[in-house]
Amino acid sequence: MAAASPLILRSAMAASAPKLLTRKIPRTGEALPVIGLGTWATFDVSGDTSKQAEVVRRFVEAGARVIDSSPMYGRAESVVGEVAGSYRDKLFLATKVWTSGKEAGEKQMAESMRRMKAGDHLDLMQIHNLLDWQTHLATLRRWKSEGKLRYIGITHYQLGTFAEMEHILRTEKLDFVQLPYSIGVREAEKRLLPAAAETGTAVICMRPFEAGALFGKIRNTPLPPWAAEFDAHSWAQFFLKYILAHPAVTCAIPATDKPEHMVDDLGGGIGKFPDNAQRRKMIEWLNLG
Repeated sequence: MAAASPLILRSAMAASAPKLLTRKIPRTGEALPVIGLGTWATFDVSGDTSKQAEVVRRFVEAGARVIDSSPMYGRAESVVGEVAGSYRDKLFLATKVWTSGKEAGEKQMAESMRRMKAGDHLDLMQIHNLLDWQTHLATLRRWKSEGKLRYIGITHYQLGTFAEMEHILRTEKLDFVQLPYSIGVREAEKRLLPAAAETGTAVICMRPFEAGALFGKIRNTPLPPWAAEFDAHSWAQFFLKYILAHPAVTCAIPATDKPEHMVDDLGGGIGKFPDNAQRRKMIEWLNLG
């Protein structure tokens, strides 16, 4: 029997490789991969963007789609546009409006779309940190009706805003909410994540590693062997799988400019997630209370 060609072997291996899991956007049923890419700090660069380009290449090849940015992040939007342009049809691009006033908001959003090379529409526009949210929400709804935006939402990084965010979710019927959530910062579990589930709002989780602080807490600590029970093979996957095990979560967006870290992060969206008993064990093992 003739040996299979290298091309056929690679294709067979790709077909049998574990796939990045997806969750549906509640309002439409569109499926999104559970691991996305944040760009705060890591994409705010001038000059050489080869690392960011390689991150996006590996990201797309793994089947991931969601890239989130903001005009608050310096050059990040422009770098996304530079390195992700050829992948535009495969990506779900999200950014934010972060200013006051109707005209200023419209101008900023148009500039963001230009920088990200989004074409005539953007997948998701979010009101960053609720700044002048009533004004911008009216514009976002109009732009969505005109086909310039596919989805709209709100964000905030401060836990003290969760009551206001919950109120907005329950009264305004938004498509997305972006919030901080990690194994060590679990405030969202009390009311905001349940509110998102009850109102059919998709959830993007920022700061899944607490801006790297979680890795500082486990430095030189071996991964517990029982993490393999839910297919976590690194600390990054351990932390991401805790988040993604919550049924209200649609996508987590770790930020990185290191291709090897991107590949590791993507493993957090493959295989099993911990059940409730395992999640409690994860918290207790890390002494997170």
